[in-house]
Amino acid sequence: MADHTGMIRPELQALPQIKDRMTFLYLEHCTLGRQDGAITVTDENGIVHIPAAAISVLLLGPGTRVTHRAMELMGDTGVGAVWVGEHGVRYYAHGRPLTTRAGLLLRQAELVSNTRKHLTVVRKMYQLRFPGEDVSKLTMQQLRGREGSRVRSAYRRAAKETGIPWNGRMYRPDDFSAGDSVNQALSTGHACLYGLAHAVIVALGCAPGLGFVHVGHENSFVYDIADLYKAEVTIPIAFEVAAQQPDDLPAVVRRRVRDAMVKARILERMVHDIRWLLLPDGEELEDETAVYLWDDRLGVVANGINYFRSREEEPPSSSSP
Repeated sequence: MADHTGMIRPELQALPQIKDRMTFLYLEHCTLGRQDGAITVTDENGIVHIPAAAISVLLLGPGTRVTHRAMELMGDTGVGAVWVGEHGVRYYAHGRPLTTRAGLLLRQAELVSNTRKHLTVVRKMYQLRFPGEDVSKLTMQQLRGREGSRVRSAYRRAAKETGIPWNGRMYRPDDFSAGDSVNQALSTGHACLYGLAHAVIVALGCAPGLGFVHVGHENSFVYDIADLYKAEVTIPIAFEVAAQQPDDLPAVVRRRVRDAMVKARILERMVHDIRWLLLPDGEELEDETAVYLWDDRLGVVANGINYFRSREEEPPSSSSP
């Protein structure tokens, strides 16, 4: 078997944090390989080298082929991979989390599992949508109604500003071309936002499936986080691009969304917002990477110790004969 040359698998501490990376890169009709610490992209025009640790997620479109070595590098450097196509969006793979700690994951599971704490997180999510308003006393039904009104207003405002007729959100996941131009633009823009949100969630060590507003789907938390930014980023861009009627609408939408997310620092905000949602104000996770064993009375006990005790070594019972 031939030896594979290339850089040694990096320590997580040596990798750029997710907030310091580029948002996403869309590729199609090409082959991805690896040379040292770079992903090579080969098509009929030649080869381009992409520093793997500098990007958050790759959106892989039609005609994309990926070598095992490229996926190995993406996994080692925490790069998310999302296969997208003309007929909808699916998330099939992700890179290695950029953390060795399970603190945020455990907190996420705790908050999801407790009804009162679950509702507190939902209210914090809506607080991000309605800055300056007090939503602390609103019920879930009231919050959903308020959010529905906000999104409807965003669609109507964008339609009025661009002159695009708006008849509602209509799309078929199995038939991208069935929607009108603005619905196609919305699907394309949202796909970019979902890909970035998924990459950030995984990089932080959280679970994409443990959502708060959305539940029951493997990407519930992805939809929760992406929804925080749609009215700001993808909805206005979708209407603007649809009004321009470009020849390659999806490509134009992707570039516009990419530039808008960089300008609005969406990636950094996602990192901040996820931590703010899951951690009490001012709390920081301990820098602890050790593995412990769970104990129903003590909480955790040390790992790597043999806890076997023979009957002769057990202390005598305190009960009377």
